[in-house]
Amino acid sequence: MASLNVYDESGKEVGKYEIDTEQIADRLNKQLMHDVVVMYQANLRQGSHNTRTRGQVSGTNKKMYRQKGTGNARAGSKRTNVRRGGGVARTVKPRDYSYRLPKKAVRLATRMAIRSKIDDGELVVIDKLAFDEPKTSRMAAALKALGLDATTTLVATADQDAAVYKSTRNIAGVNIQPVSDLNALSVLKPKRMLVTKDALDKIKDGSFAATQATAEGETK
Repeated sequence: MASLNVYDESGKEVGKYEIDTEQIADRLNKQLMHDVVVMYQANLRQGSHNTRTRGQVSGTNKKMYRQKGTGNARAGSKRTNVRRGGGVARTVKPRDYSYRLPKKAVRLATRMAIRSKIDDGELVVIDKLAFDEPKTSRMAAALKALGLDATTTLVATADQDAAVYKSTRNIAGVNIQPVSDLNALSVLKPKRMLVTKDALDKIKDGSFAATQATAEGETK
């Protein structure tokens, strides 16, 4: 059982939040979290690298000079890989690096990542984030009041809020996601995590897993 302090936008403590981290994940498996993070990183690779072979570069195929009698090494055409402008010996071509692990493993790794943030004291709870209009300065002030201005931070909200999203997206080192979009990489990559009470309620009562499963199904 963990007892988390709840703060408002000014950084003032306004209450406590009791949560049993075993409800989120009954254990921490570093290997599983690592495997899922590597999967997401692999899926982000474009795989657009491309180099030309000696058959693809421009130039004549004529032998540069006669085989014997010049005192030079025996040379073929200018397209050889040992000469400037020639082809590459071991070429790399465009490829798809993406792959998928089982859905249950991916969702479990996300819950483990959230629990690890709580266990390590890297999760901060705010009572609410509700803006009438986008205001980056207000969001930046809230992060500063909570001591999150000098570190990378993930802001997790219960639902997609356009005003809060637009107030956060231009702040360097800060990313914002609804709980349904959280994954092991987005949780573990930043040093700190800021969660609203409503978002933590969804994580706590298990509806977080249901919304995550729905989001995964829509993206397939």
